[in-house]
Amino acid sequence: MVTIPRLVIAAPSSGSGKTTVATGLMAAFAGRGLAVSGHKVGPDYIDPGYHTLATGRPGRNLDAYMCGPELIAPLFAHGARGCDLAVVEGVMGLYDGASGLGELASTAHVAKLLRAPVVLVVDASSQSRSVAALVHGFASWDPQVRIGGVILNKVGSDRHEALLREALEESGVPVLGVLRRAGQLAVPSRHLGLVPVAERRGDAVDAVAAMAGQVLAGCDLEGLMALARSAPPVTGEVWEAAGAVGAPTGPDGASAGPDGASAGVRIAVASGAAFTFSYAEHSELLSAAGAEVVPFDPLRDESLPEGTRGLVIGGGFPEVYGPELSANEPLRRAVAELAESGAPVAAECAGLLYLARSLDGLPMCGVLAAEGQMSQRLTLGYRDAVALSDSVLAAAGTRMRGHEFHRTVLEPGAGDEPAWGMHRPERRVEGFVRRGVHASYLHTHWAAAPGTARRFVEKCAG
Repeated sequence: MVTIPRLVIAAPSSGSGKTTVATGLMAAFAGRGLAVSGHKVGPDYIDPGYHTLATGRPGRNLDAYMCGPELIAPLFAHGARGCDLAVVEGVMGLYDGASGLGELASTAHVAKLLRAPVVLVVDASSQSRSVAALVHGFASWDPQVRIGGVILNKVGSDRHEALLREALEESGVPVLGVLRRAGQLAVPSRHLGLVPVAERRGDAVDAVAAMAGQVLAGCDLEGLMALARSAPPVTGEVWEAAGAVGAPTGPDGASAGPDGASAGVRIAVASGAAFTFSYAEHSELLSAAGAEVVPFDPLRDESLPEGTRGLVIGGGFPEVYGPELSANEPLRRAVAELAESGAPVAAECAGLLYLARSLDGLPMCGVLAAEGQMSQRLTLGYRDAVALSDSVLAAAGTRMRGHEFHRTVLEPGAGDEPAWGMHRPERRVEGFVRRGVHASYLHTHWAAAPGTARRFVEKCAG
């Protein structure tokens, strides 16, 4: 049973200030000595990096589309274990879910699954009394969604604040914070959202501190904590990586150590500024399945970790670091040699591009006979897929849900088997399977299919 105090930070639409408020709250409460857990609704990889800076704990995603509604409370409980407070940052507008599927994967859906009160962040820059109608509409739309307070963002003056507060008195929703327009932060962004923390570590630390300062100056922390404590218990088991992969566990549910040939097999995981897109549960599942997970940075390291038996390369922004990745010829050669040996290699999105022959004309690892380049078209959305070929990640016929998130295209070469058959939102073939390599644009969440991690580790063990 989950009894952790919790808040969901939502908004009527994107761009209202959710990230500033959510991250600022995490940092402000952590600064008071509380253990705070940060969570993000949906598949976004970047905001959890800022949550990690704010709390000192791994930022976690809660995605009801990829993982299924039944895993939301268990994954939340896993991430928030031992914490005094959990703050969940929403996605898009409060009621915006997976396209064509109603409330599924919306912030409102996750709030209901967690029985968590919602704080609505409203961009009040161009309204006064109308704010009451807006808040009333959001609060009354779904009786199961409890909007426990509102934070007014981009407020222009004392007079403006007074008009907004007067209007909201009639709504019955308390004002728990006011952030002024003059104090808005300029956080660098890119075509897929904020610039990841790993690319601007020092500036990101300053940005999180500034967010905390805004929240401390403008929000009622006592009122927000009281609201968080009013969340009723949620029934359900705490998610455990060891249990998910079928590893032996001790009396406390923690892994008692892997058995068999897979114990201690070394898997290298790409990290650093070029490869920042990963879910914390992936490494936890690999470890629970028996692997020794060793990070390495393709921008800096000229060789793979000694004894590497398998390789995982997640997403990120390889196009930003194309020259540096290309210039690291010793590592590119090591990756190609590992793949040529038949060792398991799993690559998603940026990892796929890194394995290609070239990216924007720059030589990459050459594992795949494909050419990558930047595009003006943004490919973004949830996907339903089925594995078309047996691979180190899945047997043919395995069904998975995932998402795509890129502004690049690939011209495929010959000689590779297809990885996935997409059947939502459109039918097409995607990705590559070659010997031990599985490379695709599709991002997946292995907590939804823990057999993926177990299968990969077993393949690495030989």
